[in-house]
Amino acid sequence: MTVDTVDTTKLWDLIKDIRFAMFTARHDDGQLHSRPMTTQNGPSERGGVLWFFMSRSGRPVADLEEHPEVNVTYSDPGEDAYVSISGAARVVEDLERKKAMWNTFAKAWFPGGPTDPDLALVAVLIAQAEYWDVKSNHAVQLFKMAKAAVTRNPPKDMGEHRRVRM
Repeated sequence: MTVDTVDTTKLWDLIKDIRFAMFTARHDDGQLHSRPMTTQNGPSERGGVLWFFMSRSGRPVADLEEHPEVNVTYSDPGEDAYVSISGAARVVEDLERKKAMWNTFAKAWFPGGPTDPDLALVAVLIAQAEYWDVKSNHAVQLFKMAKAAVTRNPPKDMGEHRRVRM
């Protein structure tokens, strides 16, 4: 069952260790395109904004400038944790924030450092998020699904499913 909440603590607990997210934006041909991106948020930046580094000359920045509505998904199948975040994206001109978020992995893509003219800092203002967090082990999950198949009743208590609204 989905329960609405405004508490983002669980949301950030679920995504903090997931290295890559799939960033989905609408392309100029009208189709949705997803690309792997690394979230740049640190422990002190866990509010209502996701931060990403992107290439100014790349397609993702052009896409979000034309259609700012985006979706960002996180998946950790080993932990049975899944998160879908929707919001509006925009390029932010903030050199100090770029410097604060700078890391070795970013240097691989932007050798000029935080002042690299191709480096765009992108903020996704979270409108809402949904997460699914399954805590029962796989054997219990399989049993519940098998029982549901036999009884023709959907499985219950498969984990926590919540909607976070900002």
